[in-house]
Amino acid sequence: MRVFTGFALMALVYASALAAEPESAAPKADLERGKQIGTSVCAACHGADGNSTVPSNPILAGQNGAYIAAQLKAFKSGARQNPIMQGMAAGLSDEDMVNVGAYFQSQKPANANKATDKAGVARAQKIWRAGIKAAGVPACAGCHGAAGHGIPAQYPRLAGQHADLTLGWLKAYANGTRSHPAMTMVAQRLSEPDMKVLSDFISGLR
Repeated sequence: MRVFTGFALMALVYASALAAEPESAAPKADLERGKQIGTSVCAACHGADGNSTVPSNPILAGQNGAYIAAQLKAFKSGARQNPIMQGMAAGLSDEDMVNVGAYFQSQKPANANKATDKAGVARAQKIWRAGIKAAGVPACAGCHGAAGHGIPAQYPRLAGQHADLTLGWLKAYANGTRSHPAMTMVAQRLSEPDMKVLSDFISGLR
């Protein structure tokens, strides 16, 4: 019963968050303009094709374009804090954000990362697929998909992401330096060992 309750709570949180967002028609993306931005403004940190080789910089190749645009808007408005990204987003128009998001979505992930913690795979798979009943943690796959490809616009693709980066995000949600109505609750209920095996497992998803 706790698992059902946990999912019901998560669904309510997501529904409330989405209801607060005004609906609007998504503008058509200009991939050529997105490529110009991606291969110049973004390339130094994320790679020209979005395949960052630096563990502290997210892999954007294959990420949902609408999600990227939403994050860029959050950086520009200050709703999401990061000095570097706020500076990068400051000069981008809403159209630019849509364009660069579409460009990175169109790029193929290099799939360079591999899970290394073989002993932790079983534990991570269980959490990913079924959650942790005793702690009220829902399955990660419920929002990020069975293969970690996410749900467009709302929940990001995590598959193949750098393990250290994913671990850092989970810790940030847990300690309150980053906030999200669902992820804060989830991260605060995960132990650090579980965060580590999950992050490693996610890096190997395809």
